[in-house]
Amino acid sequence: MKRTVLIIAALFITICCKAQEQLAFPFQGGSTIMTRFFKDSLTVSPEIIQKKANGTAVFKFTADQFGNIKKIIIYYADDYVLVPPLIDALKKSNHQWIIPNHEKLHDFIIQFVIGFNPPATDNAAFDKDFYNFYSQRKPILSYNQVPLDDATLLPTVTVSYDLP
Repeated sequence: MKRTVLIIAALFITICCKAQEQLAFPFQGGSTIMTRFFKDSLTVSPEIIQKKANGTAVFKFTADQFGNIKKIIIYYADDYVLVPPLIDALKKSNHQWIIPNHEKLHDFIIQFVIGFNPPATDNAAFDKDFYNFYSQRKPILSYNQVPLDDATLLPTVTVSYDLP
């Protein structure tokens, strides 16, 4: 009798542990491949380099069952100059997304951080250019709520560029 109860308990625990398996990462190849893909796909525009722009941009995008991106929404961006290269990089990621539970559409939220590698020497002109960008930036804000229960939050992608 004890042996039967023990076997049933072991089977029950095994079934419960099986139910706790983690879902696959929603980008083909995993998190590190996704980060490398975006770093390689992102082309920093001459305008970003000229303005010495840096900042954050948060996007929500919808992917279909085949991994194609259907819709991109900007939730926040420190300045518009950061947005076009990031949208282009997102569009290059078509067919890379894995949709959980055979859904027809799934939303993802991704954050990008773009910055520059500071020059080795202090330069007053560099400081002035950086301050000008920061003081004149025009953030893009979304006043819609972010539905976190319906979206998958992806890790932040950090990109750094070198100044000439």
